[in-house]
Formats: sequence, C-alpha cells, structure tokens
Amino acid sequence: MLPTMDDFDFKGKSVILRVDINSPLNPETLEIMDNWRIKKIIPTLKELKEKNAKVIMLAHQSRPGKWDFTSLEKHAEELAKLMGEEIKFVDDVYGEKAIKEIEELKNGEILLLDNVRKCKEEMEKKSVEEHAKAEMVKKLSKYADAFVNDAFAAAHRKHCSLVGFIPVLPSFAGRLLQKEVEMVEKLLKEAERPRLFIFGGGKYENAIEVMKNLLEKGIADKIMLGGMPANAFLAMLGKIEMDIDANIKEIWEKFKDKILLPVDLIDAKDIGEESIKIFKEEIKNSASIFISGPMGVFEEEKYRKGTEEILKAIANSNAFSMAGGGHTVAAINMLGLEDKFTYISTGGGSLERMLMGEKLPVIEALIKFKR
Repeated sequence: MLPTMDDFDFKGKSVILRVDINSPLNPETLEIMDNWRIKKIIPTLKELKEKNAKVIMLAHQSRPGKWDFTSLEKHAEELAKLMGEEIKFVDDVYGEKAIKEIEELKNGEILLLDNVRKCKEEMEKKSVEEHAKAEMVKKLSKYADAFVNDAFAAAHRKHCSLVGFIPVLPSFAGRLLQKEVEMVEKLLKEAERPRLFIFGGGKYENAIEVMKNLLEKGIADKIMLGGMPANAFLAMLGKIEMDIDANIKEIWEKFKDKILLPVDLIDAKDIGEESIKIFKEEIKNSASIFISGPMGVFEEEKYRKGTEEILKAIANSNAFSMAGGGHTVAAINMLGLEDKFTYISTGGGSLERMLMGEKLPVIEALIKFKR
C-alpha cells in the first residue's frame, strides 16, 4: 500500500515537498504559458499550510542544455498569485544561501528552492540507496521531519530529489500523486466495460507498447487510433507511404478485430469526416474511455477538426472519461472541456509506463521504505 499524507501528523512539522511544476514557457519572454501543473499541487500545499507546517519545496524546469532550462523564480510568482499567499524563493538548492533561508523559515511558510536540475547529482544514474547518500539529501534532510512526493509527472524517473529522501525520512505520497495512482488503477482494473482506449499524437513507438499490454492483458475492449499510431498501421497495411520500424504486424494479426483505424485522412495530418462519424459512434457505445494524443496536427487549424470532434464527443458522453499527455491536455483546455472529463492526468511518461504495465521508481521506493 502506498503511504499517503493520512499516515503522518504534519502539525507544526518541517516538510520537504517534491513537486512537478515543469511548465511550457514563451520562447521570447520565458513567461509561463500554461500554469495547469502549478494549479494541481495547490491542494497538497494548502493542507500542509493548514497544519502550520514549514514547507521546503523542490522542483525542476526542463533539463540542462535546453532553452527553457530556467530558474524557478517565475514559478514561485505564479504559485503565489494562484494561492493568494507569499511563496518565498531562493536561487540556490542546498548551498549557504538556501540553508540560510531554510533556517529562517517559519511555521506555515512555503519556500521554493531553485531548479534541482542545476545540481550535478540530480540526474546521475544511481540506485535509490546511492541517491540517499547525495550531498543534497544530507544537507536538506537535516531540516525536515518528513518527505512528501507529489510529482506524479516525474515519478518514472529515478532522480536524486525524487527518490533520495525516501530511505532517509518518513516519506509519503502527496494528494496529487495519490489521486493519479488511484485513477490509473481504477481505469486499468475497475472501469466499466466496454473500455475504449484512444491513441494519437506525433509518435507511435510508445503507443504500440501500451497497446500491446492493454490488449494482451484483456484490459482494453477496443483501441482507436489517430495521428502517427494510425499512420504506422496504415503504412503497414500498404495504405499510405511511411517508414515504420516497429513490429506491429503481429499485434494487427492477433487483435485486428479490436483495433479501429481511420478510413479516410486529410493529407495524412488529420482524420476525415467518415472516420469522425465511425469514431463518434464507438465513443457513444463505450462505458469507459481513455485518450492520449491528438487525432491530427492540432496546432494547424485546418487539421484540428478530428481532435476537436473526438474530444467533444468524449466530453459529452456519459462514460467514465480520462485523458493524459501534454498535447491532449492542452487541446482539452483550449476547448474549455476540462470540467467535462472524469479525470485529466498530469502524467506523460509516468502515465505511459503505468499503461505499459511497468512500475514507477517513486512509487516502488515509497512502498519499499514505508515505516
């Protein structure tokens, strides 16, 4: 069982909280363009604040070498605006400057440390136990009574700030991480049948791995494809020209009665009218629906219709509906449909791993070192 925030009394305690507020930035101004992930950590923060805990927050933005690898100062400002509270920020992670701020932190206050990926040890390939010996963990754990991990979107990574504190401090899943795991487990194990899984987007390799798991274990009753996953199957069937290097023939031969492909395309960049009609009918007949990935090149207006129609059909159905993946979430938010889905996941890679039937390092560590 995953240890949660119900398993510890945070009243007046000092807590290290790892979150995932990695956000899309404007390439010119580096302003945060979408604060959705930042909003999602607020329930955990509010709960800790109500318990009068001191909160030392760790997070990352992008990765070294990328243009959007920045300080977290703007993230702190955005969070303060959303919460209507002061969020302290220090441009340091565990050096003298950070330690001074931590030592001055009062109960009920929140301090965001800078981008953890500025620390060399954060992304080193090590075991959980080795990460627990890192400088970051040694320096910061001295100031904490507990560790809370609320970073579901990064839970598939075995990075220092994500797993290193777990063997050292009493450690718990935050409210977002807890909810994400519960919802994915519900989708895979308890959701009412028929269950429809829809995959699209600009890559197909991972979608194929996910499909394999869902079909072989009998989790999915039907799989509907758009975007590159559809193009890969259509190319394999000789209907369009495209190089594919995944072994999908086997899946097709074994499960073709459960896989629904588009019957018409627009420049191979969106699904056509006939496909939209067939897909909407399938949505109407499903009790549980999961979607990840747009049906076409959603960024361009003339290839947007497939995605819009399918998302609206899901939103307006009475089915249990769940969505995940950055582009899908952006499309849902753009169409103003967020409240019409049963659940929208913050996970990309982490969600994909769970759908592949793999275990997530953060969750495994929390269970293994549960005290």
